[in-house]
Amino acid sequence: MNPVLIQQLTGIAVVLLWLAVVVGTALAVRHRFPDQREWSRKVVHIGTGPVVLLAWWLGIARWVALPAAVAVTLATALNHRFRLLPAVEDVDRHSYGTVAYGASIAILLALFWPQQPLAVAAGVLVMAIGDGLAGLVGPQLRSPRWRLLGQGKSLAGTLAMTGGALAVLILLQLLAQSQGFDAPAWPQLIAIALLATALEQASSFGIDNLTVPLSAGLLWQHWAH
Repeated sequence: MNPVLIQQLTGIAVVLLWLAVVVGTALAVRHRFPDQREWSRKVVHIGTGPVVLLAWWLGIARWVALPAAVAVTLATALNHRFRLLPAVEDVDRHSYGTVAYGASIAILLALFWPQQPLAVAAGVLVMAIGDGLAGLVGPQLRSPRWRLLGQGKSLAGTLAMTGGALAVLILLQLLAQSQGFDAPAWPQLIAIALLATALEQASSFGIDNLTVPLSAGLLWQHWAH
């Protein structure tokens, strides 16, 4: 068998295994904590982020990664409609976040993969980790709260978003330097994190799952030159 094909099939198998573990964990969390519906959703949200780094490490080609992202986006749209896996969706609010999240990954792959994998990683991981932490920390800690465009926000969650996004960007900057890629400087990393936090505030219908990854990825690529 062609070595390139073997490499691609191996990469697909590893990614599918990772995603199966993520979904399995989300289902277990939903079963163990039925009153905390957001937790299982955030497990999926955070757990899918590292797939980009896995795909880069495994050398998954564009002709595999992009159709796979489109297929996952279509699958999440079907799941949103028919609730085949309730653990992936938050039934307490009308949101297209999971669909928008998949679409943003597909768009970033179309724009930058595989020549600029860190731009894709920046967009996806800022959303996965930053927004994921905001959704977990915000409801658990007492802090000032407000509503914006019908969505509840908190100071604790907002700070978690900023901190998580900045931590991700710093780690990606270090990874870029170790692999010989250009990366934004510190002030620019802070600007990306702050913009991502601001965009996350406007999260009606899950639109932040599209605006945050795309803005972070595009700015990373722009400032990495």
